[in-house]
Amino acid sequence: MKTTWTTAIAIALLSSVALMSCGDLQSAIPTPAATPETIAPSLSSTPASPMPTTRAAAEVERSELERSPEELWALLQQADERRFALLIRHATAPGTGDPPNFKLEDCSTQRNLSEEGRQQAIRIGEAFRSRNISVRRVLSSQWCRCLETAERMNLGKVEPFPPLNSFFGDRSKTDEQTAQVQQFLLEQTVPGVVVMVSHQVNITALSDIFPRSGEAVVIEIGADNLLTILGQIPIF
Repeated sequence: MKTTWTTAIAIALLSSVALMSCGDLQSAIPTPAATPETIAPSLSSTPASPMPTTRAAAEVERSELERSPEELWALLQQADERRFALLIRHATAPGTGDPPNFKLEDCSTQRNLSEEGRQQAIRIGEAFRSRNISVRRVLSSQWCRCLETAERMNLGKVEPFPPLNSFFGDRSKTDEQTAQVQQFLLEQTVPGVVVMVSHQVNITALSDIFPRSGEAVVIEIGADNLLTILGQIPIF
């Protein structure tokens, strides 16, 4: 019996030593290096300076109420109490886009108004005056066909406004310029009508409406960063 107990104790001691040795061996075995697929995402793996995203300056909604052009003109006659913007596509200028040698400061390198377009711009201005629409400001793209449209409308001093410039040839500017126009509208705290002469791509980006040359999209500037698309006036 004495020999048996002694043997048992010896076996137990040997087993403990063996287990400890196995543990040491396991800890000494190197683990495989982590691959990119096995690395868990962490804060340290994100860029220190992420690229900023362009955010719209306003909430834009389309009015559920369908209004005729005359109903829209009637609303604009209430501008002494409310704030409106008219985004007008420049008058008729045959062609699409601009020539390869386009230069902003040289009208001879651009698409320009035809004689029909010049007369159309005059008639647009007459449509405002015949309805006694009081225009508070007139802004225009720096493109010559827009500036000439605005000048021939003769509704007030024309202010060149770069965010209204065409981005037909560079769509990467769409979000930035659209947000700038929205922000400008939200900053108009005085009641009245603001006329903005621009291009089809710009107007469509903001309103989701595809105007023809000389047509206008009517927007009401509301509270809480809200711009409401009221409808379209096919001026001529």
